[in-house]
Amino acid sequence: MLPTHVPAWTSRSQSFDAVVLEAFAEIDARWHDRLTGLDIAVDEVPRMLPRDPDTVQWPAEVTADGPIPLARLIPPGMDGDGRATKARILLFRRPLESRAKKGADLLDLLHEVLVQQVAAHLGVDEDTIDPPPQ
Repeated sequence: MLPTHVPAWTSRSQSFDAVVLEAFAEIDARWHDRLTGLDIAVDEVPRMLPRDPDTVQWPAEVTADGPIPLARLIPPGMDGDGRATKARILLFRRPLESRAKKGADLLDLLHEVLVQQVAAHLGVDEDTIDPPPQ
């Protein structure tokens, strides 16, 4: 462990943000022109929980592991001051981290979740965003 005043020190949330950027880089490289109206944000935990976890059916804009949301696509809209807002993919850090056993697992999981969310945003199939190897 490094002390917080050492330049190499990063918090868990800063490390997570760096992995998000790495997981999104390939998607952004392929689809940048169509993703200019999209932001990516991170929240610690989801603020939405199902009323009945046993029978929950999430809408297409939510990526979940059973009753636990991992990410959510928020459509563009207006803020409280009447200004237009971009569409946003909201990733939930703690549920994602808890499902990844090591760093590479987190990168793979984030890439998978981002592919699902970008596909929902663009209204295309996930294989269009990230084609399977041939």
